[in-house]
Amino acid sequence: MKTKFILLTVLVLSINQLFAQNVRFIQSGVIEFEKNINQHAAIKKMMTGAGAAIAGSFDDYKKSIPQFKLLKSTLTFSGDKTLFTPTVENENMDMFGSQGSEQPNTTYTDLTAHTFVTQKNLFEEILLVKDSTRKINWKVTNEMRTIAGYECRRANAVIMDSVYVVAFYTDRIPVSGGPESFTGLPGMILGLALPHDNMTWFAKTVTDKSIPSTEIKPPVKGKPTDSRGLFETITKVVGQWGVNANSLIKSLLL
Repeated sequence: MKTKFILLTVLVLSINQLFAQNVRFIQSGVIEFEKNINQHAAIKKMMTGAGAAIAGSFDDYKKSIPQFKLLKSTLTFSGDKTLFTPTVENENMDMFGSQGSEQPNTTYTDLTAHTFVTQKNLFEEILLVKDSTRKINWKVTNEMRTIAGYECRRANAVIMDSVYVVAFYTDRIPVSGGPESFTGLPGMILGLALPHDNMTWFAKTVTDKSIPSTEIKPPVKGKPTDSRGLFETITKVVGQWGVNANSLIKSLLL
């Protein structure tokens, strides 16, 4: 009986080792992301506290737009360099003129140097934001989810004091990157959600291909600034927009 148990253990370990040897860890490639915005929920939140007449206008308005808005982008990565780029250039205004419903960023990240460069289309102005990457205090959980064919583990965080973030990352892509400005997990982020802000980013395809890191270059067009300058610019423009200003400011800082 003891001999059979030992043989079974050896067999299981051998099979596990065989599977482990066949697992491919991707170092470079292209990920196609889809950003999903629940426009009806976002607009309703913007109009919280409005009078009955305004609420009635909202009911009419939401019939004229789809509930969900989809925006596509790609994340090209190689080693410690990533470049997040919108697939197509979109109109900047939507949802009562809110840029929070768009995807205005092209973001280059150097994961080793912990720096980023973002070209941001902001109110008919192009800014080139250069600074250190955001430090995110991720809390990894045991929850798993399959995204684009990869088993991903969930991690939670709060950024900018009040923005709750849920991310799903895979260690089969050992690159600590992700969509937009999100980094810092032990693997590539393939799923990202801001539940209270009605937005998600999920990978649809992952293409394993050799890309020299020298081909991944930061954007160069725009008025130079840093994170503090970006915050001051956004606050100056939308700071007088009432109760919705704070939420919009945070969405534009992503």
